Amino acid sequence: MATTQVWLGMPPCASRNSDVYMGVTASAPAKVILFGEHFVVYGEPAIVMAIDKRAYAKVELRQDKRLYLRSVNLNLAGCFETGFFKVEQGGTKEARLKFEPLKLVVEKVQEIYGENAGLDIEVNSTVPVAAGLGSSAAVAAAATAAVGALLKVKMSKEAVFRISYEAEKIVHGAQSEVDPAVSTFGGTLLFQMDTGVRPLDVKADVPLVVGYTGVKRSTRVQVAKVRDTRNKYSRVIDHMMKAAREIVLRAIDALKDGDLETLGDLMNINHALLCGLGVSDESLEWLINAARKAGALGAKLTGAGGGGCMIALAENERLKQVLEAIQRAGGSPFIARKTDEGVRIEGI
Repeated sequence: MATTQVWLGMPPCASRNSDVYMGVTASAPAKVILFGEHFVVYGEPAIVMAIDKRAYAKVELRQDKRLYLRSVNLNLAGCFETGFFKVEQGGTKEARLKFEPLKLVVEKVQEIYGENAGLDIEVNSTVPVAAGLGSSAAVAAAATAAVGALLKVKMSKEAVFRISYEAEKIVHGAQSEVDPAVSTFGGTLLFQMDTGVRPLDVKADVPLVVGYTGVKRSTRVQVAKVRDTRNKYSRVIDHMMKAAREIVLRAIDALKDGDLETLGDLMNINHALLCGLGVSDESLEWLINAARKAGALGAKLTGAGGGGCMIALAENERLKQVLEAIQRAGGSPFIARKTDEGVRIEGI
């Protein structure tokens, strides 16, 4: 994908006699959870990795005070003006739901700027939505950085992270810091509820195929399912929690050593635990089994489960083979690489 975005025609809310302003485009990466999803809710560690699939946000100034928002990939558009929202493409409820976090981003940056400026924001994301890849956090981080750069507000990555985190709370309610952190800072992160986010020094390449089932899922539904299972079988699930912790600790060493074979084995064991929690489903199992048969070193669901995405670890020479197997099994796959680059301004 090109690193610059252009308006596809003038936004309907745009002033036809407005001056031409240079825009600023920023992007931020998606993520996969390598190990520890669901168990992390109960205080166990998880490993999250930024991947080279990015969301882009282009921001331009307006002459009026309106905030015009457009999502290319979701086919949504609308304006905020003096507290009112007017939809111009797509359904009103969906557009407002998707754009409220971006409105908050603009308000937070403008608080620092000290003035309300009219803005056109165009979002174009290559990240599947509601698939467990952190699409909303990537969009929020990209928009925060782009608005800040356009208004010449000096913003550290820590500031971008904090604003993105506030936006994510609108999307997901009580939200962990993982998605906004990995979209802002990039790299590979260790997360635990009581200690927060810590970067891991991973030099090795981690070649993955991500397979999207096409099934949108609700994180809240899957988390509730695990909670109910744990309430019924607490002594059993507590032993699974300890096993999940050991998997993460072994995986940290394997990542630092570039030991892909061990990582693959640990991914398979982690997935077995997630199956035991009841969060896998047929759409995921088809893709995971296909990847393993095609020579993947390991494969598991990533994220909440119940649809969404799976990941398969494979040696470079087998990536295409694994990708084609996932595609034949009905998935929408793509090859993903670890990226150490978080949010960035494009074209500089």
